[in-house]
Amino acid sequence: MDILTALFGSPIKVKILRMFLFNQGTPFLVKEIVARSKSPADQVKKELATLVKADIIKKRLFSKDVEVKKGDQVSIKKVSGAGYILSDKFPYLEPLKNLLTVASLHADESLAKRFTNAGRIKLFMASGIFIQDWNSRVDLLIVGDELNLNKIESVIKVIESEIGKEISYSAFETSDFEYRRGIHDRLVRDILDYPHITLVDRMGIEPQ
Repeated sequence: MDILTALFGSPIKVKILRMFLFNQGTPFLVKEIVARSKSPADQVKKELATLVKADIIKKRLFSKDVEVKKGDQVSIKKVSGAGYILSDKFPYLEPLKNLLTVASLHADESLAKRFTNAGRIKLFMASGIFIQDWNSRVDLLIVGDELNLNKIESVIKVIESEIGKEISYSAFETSDFEYRRGIHDRLVRDILDYPHITLVDRMGIEPQ
């Protein structure tokens, strides 16, 4: 059994906790929580009620802009209703946030292997949320040949549903990355010069 499931009693509760902890100050409608956690609505409502009783989240009325998709068209619609938001009075927010990342978001080979079918990966670096660096611009850097951006996006969406937070990532073909590196592109330098973990390096980027 996953250690967090053992501690919190439900993988759905873990997903919901992550979503609120990593989006502090953002209110969510129930249907948003269901969609982002990829969980059954009845179970989501049950876990929300438990978290409200524990004073970790609170219920409130709010208005927010949401994306509405019709075919290939995306529009913004303002919706109002009852939703939930993280309680800023809960005394253990930071320890809980760190526990939910350290215990399960491993920056190891298993993370890189998720992208095996997305192209010939030559460089894979993890930063940001994966090393508890909350100020990092990028969480993942993926460099390779014949990258399938749709497959990369699909894997990212699955990880996001697991951790409850949007992942900031950059994916480059090898030639594009080499060019950006050669001109000291700011984004590339921000990744290479700041804390990160290198999981794949077939380009000799990192010193041996």
